[in-house]
Amino acid sequence: MKELVIISGKGGTGKTSITAGFAALAENKVIVDADVDAADLHLVLHPEVRRTTEFMGGHIAVIDSEKCTGCGECLQRCQFGAVSGDFRVDARACEGCGVCVHFCPEKAIAFPERVCGRWFVSETALGPMVHARLGIAEENSGLLVSLLRKEAKALAEERKLDTLIVDGPPGIGCPVISALTGADAVLIISEPTLSGLHDLERAANLAAFLKVPAMVCVNKYDINPAITERIEAFAARQGIRSVGRIPYDREVTAAMVALKNLVAHSDGPAATAVRGLWQAVSTQLHDGSEVSKT
Repeated sequence: MKELVIISGKGGTGKTSITAGFAALAENKVIVDADVDAADLHLVLHPEVRRTTEFMGGHIAVIDSEKCTGCGECLQRCQFGAVSGDFRVDARACEGCGVCVHFCPEKAIAFPERVCGRWFVSETALGPMVHARLGIAEENSGLLVSLLRKEAKALAEERKLDTLIVDGPPGIGCPVISALTGADAVLIISEPTLSGLHDLERAANLAAFLKVPAMVCVNKYDINPAITERIEAFAARQGIRSVGRIPYDREVTAAMVALKNLVAHSDGPAATAVRGLWQAVSTQLHDGSEVSKT
């Protein structure tokens, strides 16, 4: 089984549209939407949910008014201002650190695990999909990403599928680390802007640190050919293989508005480039060739 993670280093580079295109082109795969803080792959793939499971992540303090003597220990020790003067906990402010629970002399504070979201196993016209919906402003998204990857691998083994295509989170934080660790390859989607180049460098450094072989593709490369050249030069210096360029194409936006997969919606230049990109990526992924020198 091979696992490909598609990341961008920043939002807005077209990562999810490209992932959806790969989902249409790949065979024998499980699709994973690991961008749990802003999941939107479902808008294009239209999954039919077969199984829903609550995601438990973190804890929240709850004061038992019958046991509480009003000593003020929790009020003084809470660093987040979550305990009010009438000794109630504001669930929105509580960070789940557990300090109040530890120091309460009356053992009057419960610390139940909380539901932070839900994750799903679904069917799409393109194959099985594992995805999630994290609650607004909830934490532990890295833990949820790890859970989705684990469940997707189990599903792939059960159905004898040999590829995982993972739409990874933006940035380089905990969710991205959880998405990349142990993956077979990462495809970094960049854009020809200075911020795109900067975030590509950060994403590439993270992939190198985690020892995940990397590839790079420049989306909308023709809006700034000079920076496209800088991106590919940086990739070459880092030993990262440049596997494709996707031109600017209004059909990408039209497909998004229509809630359709680009490669099914269009035969235009962007869709054609995504098809060629998948051929290059899948060859590197499954042939056992070195994806990068890092």
